[in-house]
Amino acid sequence: MLEFIHISKHWTPPAGAPQPLLRDVSVAVDAGETVALLGPSGSGKSTLLRIAAGLEPADAGTVRMDGQDISALPPERRGFALMFQDFALFPHLDVQDNVAFGLVEQRLPRAAARARAADMLARFGLAAYARSRVWQLSGGEQQRVALARALITRPRALLLDEPFSALDADLRLQLRDEFKAHIAEHRMATLWVTHDETEARAVALRGFRLVEGVLRQLW
Repeated sequence: MLEFIHISKHWTPPAGAPQPLLRDVSVAVDAGETVALLGPSGSGKSTLLRIAAGLEPADAGTVRMDGQDISALPPERRGFALMFQDFALFPHLDVQDNVAFGLVEQRLPRAAARARAADMLARFGLAAYARSRVWQLSGGEQQRVALARALITRPRALLLDEPFSALDADLRLQLRDEFKAHIAEHRMATLWVTHDETEARAVALRGFRLVEGVLRQLW
């Protein structure tokens, strides 16, 4: 279970005093559960994901995983996967090695990591692009590479920031169903940030909206 306990965060505009971004946010995400987080741009959704991943600290509050306080753990020790809205792929690596990267970091032999990456690429319809450079792919293809990379390590928690925004409608439906099955099978606690409430209701058991820094449950 991934837990946010009384998380608060401020931001400081270029000229002015600190302003509250997250106000005493508390929510728990069970293993195998997907929770959707909605809200306008700048409402703090992505900041909450970054706090969960360990990429920036909260001003107050605690992040726990399976009952352990992980607030001070560095990102690489959390066992989470975060998919950024801008994909954050490595331009110096080909598609297969981008997907295999997390497995290599976990000290899986490179040949075995590449074999698992090839299997994952086939599931995402990208087998023909394995040796391509990521900058040669379309936006939708890059997004599928990022999704494959996020799933391949079977993380304890999956943090997704608008994961399907660059995909066409048919592929969104296909991958949405595959994601739901994958999350349930591997018992990943998943926090799904999106602007699309219809999509959120299709994938998430519970949904919340950030309103002026306060988390309000929608369903």
